[in-house]
Amino acid sequence: MSLPDQAMEQKAPGRRPSRPPVRDAGWGCLTGILAGVLGLGPWLVTGAHLPLQNMWGAEAGPDQMPVALLPLSQYQLTTIVALLTVGGAAAGLAVRIWSPARRRLVVWCAAAGVLVVQVAAAVQSFTVLDAGLKDGTMASLYVAGLLAGVTASIAAALVALLLLSSRSRSLTALGAGLMAVPFASWALLWVVAFVGRTNIPLAVPTIGQWIPAVIVGCVLAWCGLRPARRAAVWAVDLALLWVVPAVFTSVNYVLGTRMLAGDLQEMLLMSQQILAATLGPAGGAAPKVLLALVIALAGLGAKSLVARRKRAAPTAS
Repeated sequence: MSLPDQAMEQKAPGRRPSRPPVRDAGWGCLTGILAGVLGLGPWLVTGAHLPLQNMWGAEAGPDQMPVALLPLSQYQLTTIVALLTVGGAAAGLAVRIWSPARRRLVVWCAAAGVLVVQVAAAVQSFTVLDAGLKDGTMASLYVAGLLAGVTASIAAALVALLLLSSRSRSLTALGAGLMAVPFASWALLWVVAFVGRTNIPLAVPTIGQWIPAVIVGCVLAWCGLRPARRAAVWAVDLALLWVVPAVFTSVNYVLGTRMLAGDLQEMLLMSQQILAATLGPAGGAAPKVLLALVIALAGLGAKSLVARRKRAAPTAS
């Protein structure tokens, strides 16, 4: 451990830096492992059967597909993003709430725990997928594309962990803004897992669309606008609230269209068209951004009022 870290631990009030670092490392790893499993939770409770595959080597029904710890399918890419990134975010949030004396050690051990779960899940799932697919160039491209998506999702999970575990309110707020849409998708997956995709109440998807705006608004109110550089955090989080749902919609639509399978040029063209449409007025992002801004400003006003009353209380007494 470096000298600055030792000095920080000695100055930290209410901490016990004399506790063996191995114990902190162990708790950090356990936190990461539990968070990684929690992220995969809505998929695991369904039974975790590999989704039906267009290039599967044998005829099989949904219940006859092998168990896979990730729902590897071109139709489930945004689901995979939600499952993996929420695991990293949960670990980061747990570390921030815990606020251990040996923070850096715990953060990296938590990251290692998350990686163990997610890499193990990826290896198991791709082994099952590769064993069942027909041989051929298209199957190889399909596996490579899914592998790239899973790898990017694991990297995003680590970014979310580092941001949400930070002492800085600005970085934590950025992490929350990045995770608002994936978290809403993850929460909806729990509903689907218990009631089934065909039995979801009509109000649930509508409510789910507004959850990210509420999260971003509350986080920005907590973050505040002082110092002035935090205004950049507000701008980035509101922009994420505009862009990320559009990206999710574009990916789901393009990858879910079978007639485009294998035509990369046409897929890219359609993704650009869908993205442009969802980013425009027809995409419906403006009301959600406005709601987040209203919640954030209302929260700032409430915080300011509480602070004034606290300052006035000693004077009145």
